[in-house]
Amino acid sequence: MHKLWLIFAQTVTIVLAALFVVSTLRPELLPWQSRGGGGAVVTIKEAVSDTAHPNAPLPASFSAAAQKAMPSVVNVFTSKEVKISSHPLMEDPMFRRFFGDRFESPQSRRASSLGSGVIVSSEGYILTNHHVIEAADEIEVALADGRKAKARVIGSDPETDLAVVRVDMEALPTMTFGHSDNARVGDIVLAIGNPFGVGQTVTMGIISALGRTHMGINTFENFIQTDAAINPGNSGGALVDVSGNLIGINTAIVSRTGGSLGIGFAITTSVAKQIMEQIIQTGGVTRGWIGVEVQDLTAELAESFKRPNTNGALIAGVLKGGPADRAGVKPGDIIVAVKGSPVVDSSVMLNLIAALLPGEAANITVMRNQTEKSIQINVGKRPMPAPQDQYQDPDAID
Repeated sequence: MHKLWLIFAQTVTIVLAALFVVSTLRPELLPWQSRGGGGAVVTIKEAVSDTAHPNAPLPASFSAAAQKAMPSVVNVFTSKEVKISSHPLMEDPMFRRFFGDRFESPQSRRASSLGSGVIVSSEGYILTNHHVIEAADEIEVALADGRKAKARVIGSDPETDLAVVRVDMEALPTMTFGHSDNARVGDIVLAIGNPFGVGQTVTMGIISALGRTHMGINTFENFIQTDAAINPGNSGGALVDVSGNLIGINTAIVSRTGGSLGIGFAITTSVAKQIMEQIIQTGGVTRGWIGVEVQDLTAELAESFKRPNTNGALIAGVLKGGPADRAGVKPGDIIVAVKGSPVVDSSVMLNLIAALLPGEAANITVMRNQTEKSIQINVGKRPMPAPQDQYQDPDAID
């Protein structure tokens, strides 16, 4: 009996060791590893952080960076069926009696639009903007080498305006992810995309600002601002550094004419990578939520609350029956920290709450009647926004 038990133990040990080796070196061979959602793992290329030589001389030409990045940027063509209402006179029974249906307009037509995308994995995953593929019933991707293929949507996140689509193609050129957290104002960048449908185009500029928020473009904002020319059709394209590494996804411009005025915005790769991985693994994005309406503290509000500065987020409303309401949070409280992380303004507070896991208990610190108070909240799951609130057209905002 003892001998049989030893044989059984040795067999189990060998099988577990073999599974460990296969799952580490060749996970795609395992039957429970799926491709394209449902727990899939995406393989991306990531640049080595170059912090040792931050003042290295710039090249005389950026051709090498452009040639490295351009093959991985694709044109995205979408189309959808749009319903067209009949002429108002066709609703008049007397008019229809005399003229019948001869003047009736077609009831639907196909509307086309264009954008850009970035190939992020050899498995066929392409990162683009949510507004590029929103409501599209047909998506076609054109590569820089002339190949074309139909794409299917893996998932999207309206609140950051990011989406992932997938094509079934071989030998795909993939983008190398850079480190957007190391970007500095004044760094030279290249914007690559398909503006106005003229074809793949590279423009050059600098990083004008970092950490742009409160732009009214997305719910969650942390933009790189650049003066590299970005025009309609560039949405979803790449913003790359002088080494040709991706540091942002171009998403919006500020313009009164519809053309580039030198104020463009890109979603950082640190945000895009996190959202992309969630979409590929689960088909969507899950965020924490406590059910409050907040606003920034102005100097006048800070003075009225006898605050020494404007740091914090003022709770203007609490959803009845929501997580914050059940925990005892009240309008007029000022959130100054979430799980020990300081809250500078409402945007920082929103990001800190969203990063919490639904179902976990989290401590928030509030100021109430000039007294600091710690409140434990059972975090809920952030509901999906209503369609009309998902995004403001990012290609032309005032």
